[in-house]
Amino acid sequence: QVQLVESGGGLVQPGGSLRLSCAASGSLFSIIVMAWYRKAPGKERELVASITGGGTTTYKDSVKGRFTISRDNAKNTVALQMNSLKPEDTAVYYCNVYGSTAWGPGTQVTVSS
Repeated sequence: QVQLVESGGGLVQPGGSLRLSCAASGSLFSIIVMAWYRKAPGKERELVASITGGGTTTYKDSVKGRFTISRDNAKNTVALQMNSLKPEDTAVYYCNVYGSTAWGPGTQVTVSS
């Protein structure tokens, strides 16, 4: 079982940047598809980006060109670089194994002036 700890959220102005990090435990990390999800108030949780062990990425249309997911298999970490943030990006962000429904506390991202 993979255990995950997210960090890096906060308050940022529109147009700003944040970098989220996720530290994972487990010896099989390098072959697991990892993903970032988010849940905004009153909305369903949604997939933001995913990355395979080999580095192939997918993104939600609304974040393409602004967000970048990356991973370091040697350090068991996954990151989400978020640029040109918009108020509609405000949500709790979760790192997770792709397809898993076991959720941690997540990290709050608030985009507001």
